Amino acid sequence: MAVGKNKRLTKGGKKGGKKKQGDPFMKKEWYDIKAPSIFGVRQCGKTLVTRTSGTKIASEALKGRVLELNLADLNNDEDQSY
Repeated sequence: MAVGKNKRLTKGGKKGGKKKQGDPFMKKEWYDIKAPSIFGVRQCGKTLVTRTSGTKIASEALKGRVLELNLADLNNDEDQSY
């Protein structure tokens, strides 16, 4: 190699370029959280999940999530609050 040459510049420059950054929330969907029918309030919240793409299914990503709610909110009863 010759003295004074910059090896990185002579190899052809960049090959890939930068990946375009997008908003991560554009790839998400909102799902309703529903409580069992024994409670007065059926719809108790919403959650985000990444959209279905390829072999990853959005509804599979929802399974196993744990949600903590107040019993007074589910029954519309302030006496059950703590």
